[in-house]
Amino acid sequence: MIETDALSVRLGEREVLTEVGLRVRRGEWLAVIGPNGAGKSTLVKAVMGLVAHRGEVILDGRPGDALRPRERARLVAYAPQTPALPPDMTVFEYALLGRTPYIPYLGRESRRDKEITASVLDRLDLTGLAARRAGELSGGERQRVVLARALAQQAPVLLLDEPTTALDLGHQQQVLELVDRLRLADGLTVVTTLHDLTVAGLYADRLLLLAAGRAVAVGEPGQVLTETLVGAHFGAHVTIEPGPDGRPVVHLVRGGP
Repeated sequence: MIETDALSVRLGEREVLTEVGLRVRRGEWLAVIGPNGAGKSTLVKAVMGLVAHRGEVILDGRPGDALRPRERARLVAYAPQTPALPPDMTVFEYALLGRTPYIPYLGRESRRDKEITASVLDRLDLTGLAARRAGELSGGERQRVVLARALAQQAPVLLLDEPTTALDLGHQQQVLELVDRLRLADGLTVVTTLHDLTVAGLYADRLLLLAAGRAVAVGEPGQVLTETLVGAHFGAHVTIEPGPDGRPVVHLVRGGP
């Protein structure tokens, strides 16, 4: 569903990504992990076509550069980490923007567009905020509203940049469980950046570890979340043990570097 070949990005004088290759199968959840500045957000933006890049991005067998904006929007939905929400727009109005790729030029949203948007808000526990203006929202509420817009798009690919940022523990779980249910029910392909390594290992099928703009490891959570790799690339002293479901749980060790 998503492939990159020798994907590289230069921002100013800095090479942010260097020849990153990945392949995400239809219905798979890939979590991109790595230390701050590793290039995680830039990778997602490059796949979405939001930053200039070298190398290839292939979406559903088609070169990303050949897709028109509406075609890409029907195929890939993107939720940024730090979105800019118009302060006077209501939650419902903003989430309804996710239906834009399906609305004819100079046309108006249909009853079905509104029903899909209302259903997404309900799933994200946002119905009570539908009439509230974006400028009145807390950070966690804004994050869920941005996700609502992406889900309303009903694209087969979801690119989520730190979708749990600013969310409390309960809403983190709610969002991740919802994404996983939708993925399994509808065959969605999901790519997320996540800073919490245990959460990444708990939900994703595979992990991609970036360090200094390069892919240094990719595989199942147990293959990537090792004490050696985490210690080397995060500069952290950790122990890693299997949780109740066998997936790796990362523990910080006090007194480490």
